[in-house]
Amino acid sequence: MLRSLYSGVSGMRGFQTKLDVIGNNIANVNTIGFKGGRVMFKDILSQTVSGVSAADDNRGGVNAQQVGLGVAVAAIDTVHTAGSAMTTNVVTDLRVNGDGFFAVGTTGQTDAPYLTRSGNFTLDASRNLVNAEGLHVMGADGGGPIIIPDEVVSFSIAQNGDIIGVNASGVTAATGQKIGIVKVVNPSGLEKIGGNLYQMTSNANPGGDLVVGAPANPDTGTGTIISGQLEMSNVDLTGEFTEMIITQRGFQANSRIITTSDEILQEVVNLKR
Repeated sequence: MLRSLYSGVSGMRGFQTKLDVIGNNIANVNTIGFKGGRVMFKDILSQTVSGVSAADDNRGGVNAQQVGLGVAVAAIDTVHTAGSAMTTNVVTDLRVNGDGFFAVGTTGQTDAPYLTRSGNFTLDASRNLVNAEGLHVMGADGGGPIIIPDEVVSFSIAQNGDIIGVNASGVTAATGQKIGIVKVVNPSGLEKIGGNLYQMTSNANPGGDLVVGAPANPDTGTGTIISGQLEMSNVDLTGEFTEMIITQRGFQANSRIITTSDEILQEVVNLKR
């Protein structure tokens, strides 16, 4: 009976964690570039009441008798499926069509730049391309921060990341600037740090290495860049509400296990009156 009590407690804890993840997903249903999470469970090591015996000439084999001891959280995964596109017609709003992340950081940053799928960028007063928190958007192949030249009065961004400028004379030419894209082997291995940002880890890329490459590169498999669009959250409200109902019922069922075990224990205590 005590085992059932602890099994019920472990189930309630697990479903509470799942509800926390579902709540965060729903809260970020309109967050640009957000990737939803999911909780996976595993059973806890079972207690063996009697072991296995092999068959012999006189008797057949006997299976082990084991009692499970509850459930635990096996993993909290980040699901990196693509979100739907939202058209804004703003030149500096960018969406990665395929694999890859934008790289953002500060000019003097010694650590690797941060990664993001949120492409709502703007130009600051110094004509730097920055995100909402003022972090510089990094260029491809060690190009450094993206800075639009002063003689450019308007510009567009091609699918391969090239920034095409138009000067005061109406001449169109490449500015030599290219938006960078980072390809990650295991996106679920990235660590969320808030602000729609991820940081590289040793389980995301071999050794935690980070290379800001070019978009639309067939050798690395990076996606193209779509200007004038943003990537919406990949959270599916229908699925989240369904999972919320399942989680609620699971929590209630585990609480009933505790209640029932407590009632049985009370009967045992009342045997001696």
